[in-house]
Amino acid sequence: MTSAEEDRRDDRVDVSSRAALNQLELLVTRRLDGVLNGDHRGLLPGPGTEPGEARAYEPGDDVRTMDWSVTARTTIPHIRQTIADRELETWLVVDLSASLDVEGRYGAKRRLVEAAVATVGFLSAGGGSRVGMILTGDGRPRVLRATGGRDHVRRLLEDVSRSAPEVAPGGALVDCLHAVRNAARRHGLVVVISDFLSEIDWERSLRVLGTRHEFLAVHVADPLDITLPAVGAALLQDPATGEVLELEVDDALAADYRRAAAEHRAAVHTALRRCGAPVLALRTDRDWIRDVIDFVGVRRQGGLPTGENLDRDLPGEQPSEEATP
Repeated sequence: MTSAEEDRRDDRVDVSSRAALNQLELLVTRRLDGVLNGDHRGLLPGPGTEPGEARAYEPGDDVRTMDWSVTARTTIPHIRQTIADRELETWLVVDLSASLDVEGRYGAKRRLVEAAVATVGFLSAGGGSRVGMILTGDGRPRVLRATGGRDHVRRLLEDVSRSAPEVAPGGALVDCLHAVRNAARRHGLVVVISDFLSEIDWERSLRVLGTRHEFLAVHVADPLDITLPAVGAALLQDPATGEVLELEVDDALAADYRRAAAEHRAAVHTALRRCGAPVLALRTDRDWIRDVIDFVGVRRQGGLPTGENLDRDLPGEQPSEEATP
C-alpha cells in the first residue's frame, strides 16, 4: 500500500469518527457546563494549593493548614488560607488494552474512554491550563506533551479514537505512571482511565505520584466484565492473547465468574482507595453524563466515591422481592 493510499485510509477513519467526537464535545460543553459551574469547573472541587493570607485559627479549621511561623511570632494560633489555582496541569493516563474494543451488547468500552478524555480535557483546557496525555503502547508509553486550548483536546481525542490497542512490556499502565513523574513538572491532576482488568502492579507508583499530585481514577466497564450469562456452549476469546476456549457456561461457571470478577474489582478499588484516588465508575449500558454528575455531587459534599456502584442495577437482573408479612 502506498503512502497516499494509507493517508486516504486514515482520512476515512477520521471522517467516520469526527462527527461522533464533535457530538461528544457538544455533550460535555453544553450538558455539563450548567452543572460544573464556578470559577474553576472540574471533577475534583476543593480548596486550591496556592498560599494566601494567614488568619487566626477558629474551632473547626483543619489543623493541617496551621501556619507555625506566624503562630510562633504572634503566640496566637494561625492558619494559612489557600487560593484557587488559576492554572492547572492535567495529565491523562489512558490504558488502551485490547479489552476496550470488545463489542458487547451495549458497544465497546473505548467510547467511555473517549467520553472521559473529552470530559476532563474540555473542562480543564481553559484559563491557561494545560492537558497532556500518556498512552499505553507497544514496548514504551506514548507521551503527548501538555498544551492548552480546545484544539489540543480535539487532537488528543482523535489520537485515542485512532490508536491501536497495543500494550507490551515496557508500555503498560505502570510504565505510564513512571512516565508521568518525568513529564509533569508542577503540581497538578493525574487522571487514570482504564478497565483495570490487568494485574494490580501499579499501586506503589500511584502512591509515589500522590505525594505531589491529585488523583482521579476512571473505571470503565461493560456488564460482561461483571457477570457472565449462563448461555450453555460458548466460544470465549482472550482479547489480549487471541486464545479461544470452548466452554459450557452453566449456572455454576457463571457464579464462579461473577465471584472472581467481584474479588478482582474489590482489590482494584481497595488499592485506589489506599492511594486516595476517588473512582468515577462508567458502564457501557448507562448514561455516562448522569454518572459524571452524580460523581461531582458526591465530591462536592466531601464524599470519596469508591466505584461501589459499578455492579449496581445490571441489565437483565430481577430486583429482589422483599418478603411480605
